[in-house]
Amino acid sequence: MKIKIKIIILSLFCICRFQAQVYVQNITIADVIHKKMIPNQTVIMNGKVITAVKPSSKIKIPENSHIINGEGKFMIPGMTDSHVHFFQSGGLYTRPDALDLRKHIPYEKEISWSQNHMEDLMKRYLKMGITSVIDPGATYNFLKLRDVLKENERLPSVYMSGPLITTYEPEVFKNLDKNEPFRLLTSMNDAKKLVQEQLPYHPDFIKIWYIVQGGDAQKKKDETKRLEPMIKAVIDEAHRNNLKVAVHATERFTAETAVQNGADFLVHNIEDEIVSADFVQLLKSKKVIVCPTLTVMDNYYDTYAQKTSYNTYELQNANPESIGSMYDVKHLIYTSDSTMLNKRKSRFGDPKVKAYISKTDSVRMVNLKKLADGGVLIAAGTDAGNIGTQHASSFIRELKAMKESGMEEWQILQSATINPARILNKDKQYGSIETGKAADFVLLNANPITNLDHLTNIDWVFKNGLPVDRDHIIKVTPESLAQQQLNAYNARDIEAFLEPYADDVEMYLFPSKLISKGKDAMRKTYSTLFEAHPDLHCEIKQRIVNLNTVIDKESVSGMRPGVKTEATAIYEIKNDKISKVYFLY
Repeated sequence: MKIKIKIIILSLFCICRFQAQVYVQNITIADVIHKKMIPNQTVIMNGKVITAVKPSSKIKIPENSHIINGEGKFMIPGMTDSHVHFFQSGGLYTRPDALDLRKHIPYEKEISWSQNHMEDLMKRYLKMGITSVIDPGATYNFLKLRDVLKENERLPSVYMSGPLITTYEPEVFKNLDKNEPFRLLTSMNDAKKLVQEQLPYHPDFIKIWYIVQGGDAQKKKDETKRLEPMIKAVIDEAHRNNLKVAVHATERFTAETAVQNGADFLVHNIEDEIVSADFVQLLKSKKVIVCPTLTVMDNYYDTYAQKTSYNTYELQNANPESIGSMYDVKHLIYTSDSTMLNKRKSRFGDPKVKAYISKTDSVRMVNLKKLADGGVLIAAGTDAGNIGTQHASSFIRELKAMKESGMEEWQILQSATINPARILNKDKQYGSIETGKAADFVLLNANPITNLDHLTNIDWVFKNGLPVDRDHIIKVTPESLAQQQLNAYNARDIEAFLEPYADDVEMYLFPSKLISKGKDAMRKTYSTLFEAHPDLHCEIKQRIVNLNTVIDKESVSGMRPGVKTEATAIYEIKNDKISKVYFLY
């Protein structure tokens, strides 16, 4: 008797390694190589590998086989975010060279948080259907952590470089030993040494941060040429050790120089000028892959302008602590950093600065379209970890930005699947649904080619042939639930706010006066509150977590001009939902 119940899928997840054949039948496969949907297919996998892909009508499935009915579903290869940084959290305090708030959160604490949460972030990627990530710029400690986590085949594959070999190093990152994300290149002698020192840590590739500072365009070109021999020496040494080289170069001249000297992967798009046909042809002829990272800089600008905005999807799926820190700006403006923060807000609200940002965004968009149409391989990547760019949840926003540039849906799906696999010559191993490739795939409930939002409508994710229990892969804690609803409160997003609560949630005025029961009542109360108070903000002054209870001492502003309301909220958690709330005023 054929077994078709989804419980079987989860039972496979609970065992160490399932060796029998599994059939995913009647599925529509996204053929990302030939850009077409192929209906009525059966995919057979055995362990970690896809062993066959054939029309369902041509396969006779043995009795008592393990079958997943894919009727009405769409199978895509597991996706890859081609540009992330695990040493960065995505929160407000993660780049003190850009926004120095170390007096509030010491950078050592930020580094520790990122290391302790790498596995959590990896699980969030997997939940989003992202089965591989590429980290072009880490630290020696993160390379070690990569090796430890690699042993868990239920996590995404991580391909990571060592510290960025850079022509400029911010002071705040110096003298951090094995937590240092940069290694300064100052001479030809450094070039070989800086590559060689990474080899014992087995990086998957080498990364160069090709930064040319100051002066007019001609001075920058002169400086680029002065640095060129050192850049070439790094690339040559990496290639001698069979390592590809990724380069950060956002100006056309530096990018062109890097490519002419052997760079394999440009981790950003060109933003200073519209590229020429000759530049496009150069990249194509050299088989250089480009990751456009369209959204990351706007997240910095929105942070500076104090206009950070996350949608419901991001509020529900990003790490609550990381995304929560982004709302700290609203109360940090009353601290000793108020002058600095208000200057940033004023500057990035200036019409001239906004016009410059708009122009830069437009240049990136135009260049992406020219590169994609010109045959240059594009790999989707977010630069997640930078301030405001959340790990995992930011991916769909990046893909939509690529769509806005004029790229077609098939081009975008290729950029998220097969093209990233080609960066490190892994396209024979994963990136498409083909015999012999890794059983890393996603079952969607709707066609992603008709609407990119369907990439978030996930039925199942498989990694190494193992199904992902998406409902439980992220550990829910009382603190994470309290933080998630707080983030949504500060974002005034009613759907994200209600999500952590039980359907029959009860709200009390401490100790026992019932003031509300059920989500419907909460929806009415808080929808009105959010609509009436656009400056609403809650700061947690103190938090105590005890077993299934969270006690938050809160300071709420935005209710009345210049007035803060001090309160205490007590959250009781049951079955991974907030079941009761008590308020003390």
